[in-house]
Amino acid sequence: MMIPMKNTLTLWPLAHIRALAIRFLAAAVIVCGVWSSPAQALNVGDTLKLGPITLLDGSVLTPAHLAGKHVVIQIWASWCPYCHRQNQNLMQLVRDTKGSNLVVVGLSIDKDPKAAEQYAQKHGLNFPVAMMTPELDRAIGKRKGIPELYVLDPKGKVLQKDYGEMIDLDVFELDRYGK
Repeated sequence: MMIPMKNTLTLWPLAHIRALAIRFLAAAVIVCGVWSSPAQALNVGDTLKLGPITLLDGSVLTPAHLAGKHVVIQIWASWCPYCHRQNQNLMQLVRDTKGSNLVVVGLSIDKDPKAAEQYAQKHGLNFPVAMMTPELDRAIGKRKGIPELYVLDPKGKVLQKDYGEMIDLDVFELDRYGK
């Protein structure tokens, strides 16, 4: 003898099924929204338009100063040993490319600007250094680590992106953008 199976869906009121469906959809939207909401990181081929940048010494690096030049942007922190070694290599790059079409700009993510100022003075950084601003942070997007380096062409197009410490030869090869 065959026992008929009950359809459990017919036992649930339609309103209960709708409520569950709405909760499920709401949860899916929240999860998808949370996972997809972080700012996308700037990538090769993207464009970064730099506005005026206030440097640690109070002077302003204007778009006019950067016009027609390739710009290397180094994101770093005073407490980062990898950033320190890369900063040393960037200082050598600046010396080697003096008078060329290449500008190096450091953006510190230190919480305290005094830490960045003291580091820049102690180590004699020979390139402009500024604090990361909320506007630049949004424009550059989520970082994978530091140091992080971007090379922009004269129109602001990202030609190269590196994160983590670059070996010295890779840093010195950035001189090709100044020729």
